[in-house]
Amino acid sequence: MTLKYNQILVAVDGSKEAEYAFKKSVSIAARNNATLNLINIIDTRSFAAIEAYDRSIAERAQTFAEDLLGGYKKEALAAGVQNVNVVVDYGSPKTMISKDIAKKVEADLIICGATGLNAMERFLIGSVSEYIVRSATCDVLVVRTDEPLEA
Repeated sequence: MTLKYNQILVAVDGSKEAEYAFKKSVSIAARNNATLNLINIIDTRSFAAIEAYDRSIAERAQTFAEDLLGGYKKEALAAGVQNVNVVVDYGSPKTMISKDIAKKVEADLIICGATGLNAMERFLIGSVSEYIVRSATCDVLVVRTDEPLEA
């Protein structure tokens, strides 16, 4: 029995762990001839208070996300992935990734980087990857290293 993925969702945020996740997702998508859905959720809670003083913060976050995903899309296409979708949205990354976006794209695999939060932040709010593992209805791969996948 061979497990084949058709809709892969990879969450990226600009961190090193997310970059590792992206690179492994490209390999998996190419090997499975799957659609790769690149997602960045702009966490509205993180800049809501700052935005009162600086209205351009949301616009800069959107531009950063679009540039990041645009570069990743080009890289994935160059690596042989046939179908690449890009999604930038606003909200809580935890729930948006594992429930809303995964359902929308009919994901059968979610790939994300291991948490970049420190121990205190994980204790207070929990990590995004931890939440995805607990709540997703499909397979989840949490990437911790940049070591290549075995063929």
